[in-house]
Amino acid sequence: MKVKEIREMTTEEINKHIVDAKQELFNLRFQQATGTLEKPSRIKDLRHDVARCKTVLRERENSEVK
Repeated sequence: MKVKEIREMTTEEINKHIVDAKQELFNLRFQQATGTLEKPSRIKDLRHDVARCKTVLRERENSEVK
């Protein structure tokens, strides 16, 4: 997911996306531990998505404070 797409989402949608991504990360880590993970790069992609979402949320918090 690109930053532009994230910025167009509402705060609630971003929070839901973070929760969903973290749940998927948990499942992927479980698959990795059992040796059934097919696409290891997906873990990295999800971690980056979560970071992007959190960055956009933080930007919004900072713009509201000023």
